Amino acid sequence: MGTTQQTGQQPATAEQRRRELLEAADRVVLRDGPKASMNAIAAEAGITKPILYRHFGDKAGLYQALAVRHTDALLESLRAALDAPAERRKRVEATLDTYLAAIEARPQVYRFLMHPAEDSHTAERGFDVGLHSAPLLRRLGEELAKVIAERVDLGPGGDELARVWGHGIVGMMHAAGDWWLGERPCARTALVGGLTDLLWGRLGTAGNRAGGPGF
Repeated sequence: MGTTQQTGQQPATAEQRRRELLEAADRVVLRDGPKASMNAIAAEAGITKPILYRHFGDKAGLYQALAVRHTDALLESLRAALDAPAERRKRVEATLDTYLAAIEARPQVYRFLMHPAEDSHTAERGFDVGLHSAPLLRRLGEELAKVIAERVDLGPGGDELARVWGHGIVGMMHAAGDWWLGERPCARTALVGGLTDLLWGRLGTAGNRAGGPGF
């Protein structure tokens, strides 16, 4: 991706240029994960780092733009799974599987968005992914809460309960998915089934283990 325009071509708009830079950043993140640097992204885009700063301000600004890009795509996929013509449990399974399939397909992107660089020498000073990933998860929680409130009759106080459920489900998906992606202790289908059982109320109907402390 060069910085000059061919003769006869119209100059790229700011929106087009920003999209091109985000695509370059995506390629670097897919390659380098959390270690993706502004220098590497600028080189991939064929520009200097000051030009990259002009578009995004700093790495936090670039991170935010990438987070919005990927969160928008994930939310679109989650809504499609929730709206699929199937009985409710199947749609819950499909929604969980959609999230896990997304982080499995692009683990480096997930790690860039959710984990700080392992090598502190390659990380930009003053940038901590952990400070920026929490708002991303909160957005997912709020969006899922809206979906629940729109689709499930929770009675009086339903909007508040939908937010409790939305954030709780996102927290569960994130924590379980993070553990699973790192260790791969089971097949994705097994994880989906286990999480669906939990959401479906299996914990409330399961008996206490014999000889155990009870739960």
